[in-house]
Amino acid sequence: MIPKEILKKVREIEIYTRRLVNETVAGEYHSVFKGRGMEFLEVREYQPGDDIRSIDWNVTARMGHPFVKLHVEERELTIFFLVDTSASGNFGTVNTLKGELAVELCAILAFSAIRNNDKVGLITFTDTVEKYIPPKKGKNHVLRVMRELLYFQPQGTGTNIQAALEYLNTMLKRKAVVFLVSDFIASGYEQALRITSRKHDVIPITITDPRELELPNVGFIELEDAETGEQIMLDTFDPDVRKAYRTLALEELAIRERVFRSMKLDVINIRTDQPYLQTLISFFHKRASRY
Repeated sequence: MIPKEILKKVREIEIYTRRLVNETVAGEYHSVFKGRGMEFLEVREYQPGDDIRSIDWNVTARMGHPFVKLHVEERELTIFFLVDTSASGNFGTVNTLKGELAVELCAILAFSAIRNNDKVGLITFTDTVEKYIPPKKGKNHVLRVMRELLYFQPQGTGTNIQAALEYLNTMLKRKAVVFLVSDFIASGYEQALRITSRKHDVIPITITDPRELELPNVGFIELEDAETGEQIMLDTFDPDVRKAYRTLALEELAIRERVFRSMKLDVINIRTDQPYLQTLISFFHKRASRY
């Protein structure tokens, strides 16, 4: 039995995010994700006026006269959310936890998808794949996805993006739009991401808290890794400590951005201390300008 507070939270997120979708996001989403592929329909004999580029030369050679391939526009898309539910999602020092923000973002995109008559699926992962929900259409299905993101208690605490991507590739046979939602505090996923991006339209959504980039000047603090439990004491009064922390954080950020750029991936960078709606709109505009 799902607790009443979880159902209440699902309802609150539904009301809030659907309003954003109806007022702002739905049109932007449709302009970008409107089914750009062509699906094979049949082969028939060549007729005057047919594009010679559509001739099926194998069938033509076999039958002794020209045949062409017919295609129809593939309107329906599959939208898949690959969501990091590791322990680091329970961190947040400003307006919201990273994990809560991930749920809101998925809800906005999922409600936009069903308005576009697209299918929505979900994989949650930690250091292992935790949950798989096959893609389907409809509001009730999206609400189920939201309930799982809010209520499901993962078994793992760490992060293994590589394993999640490999699992995705075994489950999805046809091309999909894959939103990979994580703080990307992980390594070793580059090759799996490269393979996945060749088959699917992968869009990383990075979620970052400002304290992951810069320490406050508040004296001695104890930091604990939410995924490993490792603890360290730091003197944040020391400017060299703060500088070293920021330098390391920015270096890791730059490495991640280089990885995404090398694969020509569109990225949505979200921060817990900044409104995310304009970031989403900017992403849609950028994508629409290229298609």
